[in-house]
Amino acid sequence: MKRLLQIELIKLWNNRASKVLIFGYFILLTCIALVAAIKFDIGPIKFHLAEQGIFNFPYIWHFNTFVAALLKIFLAIIIVSMMANEYTYKTIKQNLIDGLSKKEFIASKFLTVVLFSAVSTLFVFVISLILGGVYSDYTEIGIVLSDLRFLVAYFIKLIGFFSFCLFVGILVKRSAFALGFLIIWQMVEGFTRGIIRWKFFDAETTSTIIGFFPLDAISNVLKEPFSRLNAVQSVANQIGENVSLDYQTTLLEIALVLLWSAIFIWGSFKIVQKRDL
Repeated sequence: MKRLLQIELIKLWNNRASKVLIFGYFILLTCIALVAAIKFDIGPIKFHLAEQGIFNFPYIWHFNTFVAALLKIFLAIIIVSMMANEYTYKTIKQNLIDGLSKKEFIASKFLTVVLFSAVSTLFVFVISLILGGVYSDYTEIGIVLSDLRFLVAYFIKLIGFFSFCLFVGILVKRSAFALGFLIIWQMVEGFTRGIIRWKFFDAETTSTIIGFFPLDAISNVLKEPFSRLNAVQSVANQIGENVSLDYQTTLLEIALVLLWSAIFIWGSFKIVQKRDL
């Protein structure tokens, strides 16, 4: 396992574009802290975003993981490019000649996916802990450690999405086309949702059905946190609306993402196994 991971890390480290994207990704994650500096001071109107409770424990776990998940496209580009480079520079063929089996080849890619997901999750954990320690009104250990399940959901979400990117990268073999495929597939799911809602079912049933599609299932693991903010709740109450949503991740949602991840890894192996390299 260690040997397989070392092979992939050497390839990534020797690729300048990958290094730039990796460093850029983690720099952007660090920039979440800059949100605390957002202030509006216009006459009597004074607004400081950090004072709205976004960095309070345990809400910060939900907010930061959701925002960080929006940046996952940077690592997705790396994974897709990683597979494209294997075919472009014929390193996959050389690895197989050097004794690496096709099963080990896919295992090395999946280990890279897990590593990216784990490091990203750990990074968000550390940033959230620091920001919460500085800005949170609640620092009791029981409150700080509650809702850590959002970090688990974030990790599962990255595993699922990166596994999909790996599968698409192997299937298409060209990074630009693979990224285009991701965009098209997102549009396909959106179009399918619209057709089902228009022709067949109500909104709730439609959401349930589309929730089994890969990208929607991955998205559902981590729900939006903004409607939980006190400011949003206050505005909703003033206009007579009751914003009461379920933000928790269910076991079914996690199981769906893990199932899709397994399907994507299995599909990647089958493609490599049958393809003439």
